[in-house]
Amino acid sequence: MRKLSIARGFVAIPKDDRHHQHPTPLGGGIAITATLVFFISASIFAVLFLASPGHLDWLGDSATIHIEGFLSKTAELQIVLSCVLILFLLGLFDDKKHLSPALKLAVQFAVAFFAASFADIRVELFIHNKLITTAMSAAWIVLIINIFNFLDNMDGASTGIAIIVSTILFIAAALSGQVFISGIAIIFIGTLLGFLVFNFPPAKIFMGDCGSFVVGFFVALLTLRTTYYHQTQSGQWYPVLLPLIVLAVPLYDFISVTILRISQGKSPFVGDTQHFSHRLKRRGLTDTQTVLTLYLATITTALGAIFLYQVNLTGAILISIQTIMVLIIIAIFESTAKND
Repeated sequence: MRKLSIARGFVAIPKDDRHHQHPTPLGGGIAITATLVFFISASIFAVLFLASPGHLDWLGDSATIHIEGFLSKTAELQIVLSCVLILFLLGLFDDKKHLSPALKLAVQFAVAFFAASFADIRVELFIHNKLITTAMSAAWIVLIINIFNFLDNMDGASTGIAIIVSTILFIAAALSGQVFISGIAIIFIGTLLGFLVFNFPPAKIFMGDCGSFVVGFFVALLTLRTTYYHQTQSGQWYPVLLPLIVLAVPLYDFISVTILRISQGKSPFVGDTQHFSHRLKRRGLTDTQTVLTLYLATITTALGAIFLYQVNLTGAILISIQTIMVLIIIAIFESTAKND
């Protein structure tokens, strides 16, 4: 995709509101989406083949149960792939034509409502009204899509943080015995690891909006389809906070930058260099040091989130306090950054 993007002129040109200094290919999102669609589609066809009479008899009843469970989810997977392709095309047009924020949000909400309604990508939170949970889930999906779009402001930032968050969600899904979600997480993490090889500073290729929209959607999918409450041994409710704690650093960056832009009379969807990563760079860090700092901050909160399943209420409060303290450290960096 690097060679093809360069040949077709599909490159990101350096601007005042962007950190990169040289024209960089934008075809990473094409590679990411193609890989995800290929492997998920291949898994569907593979399971349909294995489900044929006689192909899995030698594995016993356990394999049959998993195959039947997967087959019951193929319709949902097809809806997921449809949503992915729509978001990919939206991002691709945005990369080329720079669509208006209102149009992008409208399409994102339409896709999110469709996914929540027909692919059961919904949060429950002990609420039994499907209309309410669908609306809440759609809002969450759009939020996560835009968080990872905002994070794509520096080499390797969005990709690496998505890998960290998805790995924690994979662990949670695996511990709860969710084979289906664990499989999707493995495909997603593997795809991003392959891309990070070329996106880590200094980046040889960018994912563009056609990639960040898809990445955000998959992270949202994993957060909403992973079981939190039923897998806890104590039966307490607070493990449902896991996504908020795992995503604490990206959420903070998104919210703080949005508030800052609005306070300056700017649109929150117009890019600039006011993200936490840019402030770190202005303090003298290299691109590699900056992105590793973002990774470490995210890992710090994410590791604490894993233990929500094993601790009592006091432990959950301490994990929440630790997360808040990490965000306070980030806020201190932001408040003292040079060249604001």
